[in-house]
Amino acid sequence: MSKYLLRNTIIDLLLRIEQDSGYSHLLINHEIQSKKISPKDEGLLTEIVYGTIQRKMTLDYYIDHFINQKKQIAPWVRMLLRMSIYQMVYLDKVPDHAIIHEAVEIAKKRGHKGIASLVNAVLRKIQREGVPEISKIDDQVKRLSIETSHPEWLVKRWIDHYGYEVTKEMCEANLQHKPMSVRIQPMKISREEAINQLEQEGYEVSPSIFSEQGILIEKGNILRSALFEKGLLTIQDQSSMLVGEMIDVRPGDTVLDACSAPGGKATHIAEKMENEGVVHAHDLHKKKIKLIQDKAKDLNLTIIDAEEMDARKLTERYQAESFDRILVDAPCSGLGVMRGKPDIKYNKTLADIERLSEIQKDILTTIAPLLKRGGLLMYSTCTVDPIENEEVVQDFLKKNPNYAVDKNLFSELPKELKESSGITEYGFQLFPQTYQTDGFFLTRLIRQT
Repeated sequence: MSKYLLRNTIIDLLLRIEQDSGYSHLLINHEIQSKKISPKDEGLLTEIVYGTIQRKMTLDYYIDHFINQKKQIAPWVRMLLRMSIYQMVYLDKVPDHAIIHEAVEIAKKRGHKGIASLVNAVLRKIQREGVPEISKIDDQVKRLSIETSHPEWLVKRWIDHYGYEVTKEMCEANLQHKPMSVRIQPMKISREEAINQLEQEGYEVSPSIFSEQGILIEKGNILRSALFEKGLLTIQDQSSMLVGEMIDVRPGDTVLDACSAPGGKATHIAEKMENEGVVHAHDLHKKKIKLIQDKAKDLNLTIIDAEEMDARKLTERYQAESFDRILVDAPCSGLGVMRGKPDIKYNKTLADIERLSEIQKDILTTIAPLLKRGGLLMYSTCTVDPIENEEVVQDFLKKNPNYAVDKNLFSELPKELKESSGITEYGFQLFPQTYQTDGFFLTRLIRQT
């Protein structure tokens, strides 16, 4: 693909993600596959798209410094400036003069001479003068917001909960690449064997501290590994693997995974059960059930029974005290996974978080009677907001005095995590900056009577 076509593709993709509030990772994958983009171009496309989204507010701050804010510019022109400035400021793969030349050519063909002159003038001025200093912004909330491209309301909310330093670290971590991690299928291969084979294939890898099945991929496209193609590995973030480790299942158990798609945790649990027993996996969306079924099939796991159903209606499907273990990996704001889905931070509001918190409470309350006495209920989210995490747990315990936080959870955490500052009386909060994972919360509750 020519550089001109590639950059036009990038603009179209960025516009689609912004205008449709689309999930960036899904749209990027679809574009790469549908247009058969080469591995070399794939890397540049991914880097520019993710980088431009991640730093959108910072890039707009730079643009607004050079363009009169009363001047209306078309969305595609702003997007062209964003992606060009991103490359000039944050990447060193392409020289500035080439970036400017390509941007001007795109502006000429998409627009007219006046737009091309504007794009040329802004980019050449940045080339000569550099970008404006963000450090001169006096208000620390606004400064951090612009510097790390996180909405002001969110920065302020995190500062109120966690303090300025933790918030700053979290915002900065959300701009960094996170190493991919995979989970071995332990009935087919050991972690040691998998690591040896991956290293022979040329990958740079290391064992995860979160799970005895986990491997970090530090260099190489794991999707092209022979192990992945044979169903010996599956992609899963380390933080999610911790759920399968901590739910403490045994072969022969009857387990409920109430909000299961895309099935990473359900398949991990089935592996821990050595494919003996049953995992009832449900999801609200019918089309996502196939994702669970396909993942189970890829890993040769036969004990997962996947069926479309709203978690809040599962008492209509199952009798009281039917399950040894229950997992509620609740629908959440996703504020812990911004490194892989950076568009999330621009599309969520406080109202969304509060609405999701009520759904989380409803699910837990509905499901509580389905657990056997002495059984364990795992609650997890991929967010860092307390009202979706600790406050949901507090509310549930207040309404269900027959449940308590299982304190054994904290002693069973991997040794490297036991001193984490994220441990509270209600569970374990992972921050994206601490262990190079997603932001994630989990707790384990025990039904006493």
